[in-house]
Amino acid sequence: MKRREFSLSAATAVAVSSLSLPALAQSTAPKEGKDYIKLGKPVAPDAPAGKVEVIEFFWYSCGHCHTFEPVLNTWLKTVPANVVVRRVPVAFNASFVPAQKLYYALEGLGKIEPLHARVFRAIHVERQKLAKEEDIMAWAAKQPELDMAKFKEMYNSFSVAGQVRRATQLQEAYGVEGTPSMGVAGRYYTDGTHAGSMQAVLQVVNHLVGLSAKG
Repeated sequence: MKRREFSLSAATAVAVSSLSLPALAQSTAPKEGKDYIKLGKPVAPDAPAGKVEVIEFFWYSCGHCHTFEPVLNTWLKTVPANVVVRRVPVAFNASFVPAQKLYYALEGLGKIEPLHARVFRAIHVERQKLAKEEDIMAWAAKQPELDMAKFKEMYNSFSVAGQVRRATQLQEAYGVEGTPSMGVAGRYYTDGTHAGSMQAVLQVVNHLVGLSAKG
């Protein structure tokens, strides 16, 4: 599956970060087939009953994902209590798997904050290569928050391997074409190509959350 590049300018990032959830909701209603896709086969959400699951599909080496990350974090502060948002690292080929394992290892150790953002910074600001396991281990060894024995154990655990398989299943079920992109409630998919920009993607997601909450 070929990865597409989606544009997110600095101006767009500022615009999105200034929008609250109610403000997004006031936009013109997005259209199915244009701004988002309704999946032909729904995906069973992992969120608890009564919650609306929103997924961000991302890739650490994606420049647009790096730019979108602070925008997403700002938006996360505005979502209703009935929304569960989680990140899913994608793999368009086997070379992506080490980065997937990195994310799930950090998550399993409870170290997403602040290390998730630090991975993006290492790759896109400091220009470090973190695509291979040996590079990831070298980077991890320099992070004071990590116990390397525990990190290696988690990185190579059955738990992380299972999460990687689940991530691939979700990616295929949602028909992910590129990053960053969003899935909602196991029923809808949108990205920068469909919505027109990542600012519009968040508007679409807000709309779809409302639809999903109504059943």
